[in-house]
Amino acid sequence: MKKIVLTGGGSAGHVTPNIALLPSLREAGYEITYMGSYDGIERRLVEDFGLPYVGIATGKFRRYLDLQNLTDPFRVIKGFGEARRFLKKYHPDVVFSKGGFVAVPVVRAAASLGIPCIIHESDMTPGLANKICIPVARKVCCNFPETLKLLPGDKAVLTGSPIRAELAQGNKLAGLDMCGFNANTPVVMVIGGSLGAANVNKAVRAALPSLLGDFQVVHLCGKDKVDNLLLNTPGYRQFEYVKAELKDLFAMADVVISRAGANAICELLALKKPNILIPLPASSSRGDQLLNARSFEAQGFSIVIGEDDLTTELLVDKVHELYFSRQTFRDAMNDSGQMDSIRTILRLIEECICEKG
Repeated sequence: MKKIVLTGGGSAGHVTPNIALLPSLREAGYEITYMGSYDGIERRLVEDFGLPYVGIATGKFRRYLDLQNLTDPFRVIKGFGEARRFLKKYHPDVVFSKGGFVAVPVVRAAASLGIPCIIHESDMTPGLANKICIPVARKVCCNFPETLKLLPGDKAVLTGSPIRAELAQGNKLAGLDMCGFNANTPVVMVIGGSLGAANVNKAVRAALPSLLGDFQVVHLCGKDKVDNLLLNTPGYRQFEYVKAELKDLFAMADVVISRAGANAICELLALKKPNILIPLPASSSRGDQLLNARSFEAQGFSIVIGEDDLTTELLVDKVHELYFSRQTFRDAMNDSGQMDSIRTILRLIEECICEKG
């Protein structure tokens, strides 16, 4: 049986694409092991899928001053040793990394043993952890055409991001029933992320008097972000977050308002959902969401509203604009080369194994 080690962690975005690969890897006959930190989010997310899990020491790579910058390099060195010992004994055919600081010791240890590594970069510009791994990787997968020119030409492959197949298997009627909506009025879906997006939530709720005349609105507003004063508003339904039901809400939605995290927008692309992106401003991030959003806008997939420009009137106008031109956005998504990521990544994995053999 072919063996593959998956790695990546530190946030859900570094884990869920790996999870999306599992059904295809299993169907192709791979024995799969996951490597991550001792007790990071990746461990909790992977446990539900019955994978063998190997924990190692990890350290975070920071661009700012912190006392842990003095000790974390030693944790990374320890993790490199732990990963190398396991990989030498297990002898996988290939390692696939979704990035994050967790993956650095795994990828570098695998490379030191001659085990081919494929890594995936979600954002338009490579993060620091992936920059450390790129020199030893066989291939570097990416989500955006603009990223290709930032990567070694012989390694870069535009794949898009692996998306869970079940997201495309939703039931529109189940979504409508869950929200108490009717089938004759279009639906706007608002996604603020697992922790919510305060400014987006505020703008959407301020726009409700105007939006609800033409639309129904389902709002994934984040943990502890439900507005109790709006619980009985006809045509408006709030959820802190959803799990299995997310596919039904997607099936129900005609257009989507979202942040611009790489995995979130790649899901919108895969599902061909016309969308408005409100990226995190540079003051609250390293600016990757701004770049992600502008790329999707340039490719004709999205309308972008800067958070600093966000007003009730602008949001209402753009929702109407998006809805009435929604087929134009769907057509652009249909023509994208980033739609078949899982098959492309599986092909790269197989090629690496053949070259090694």
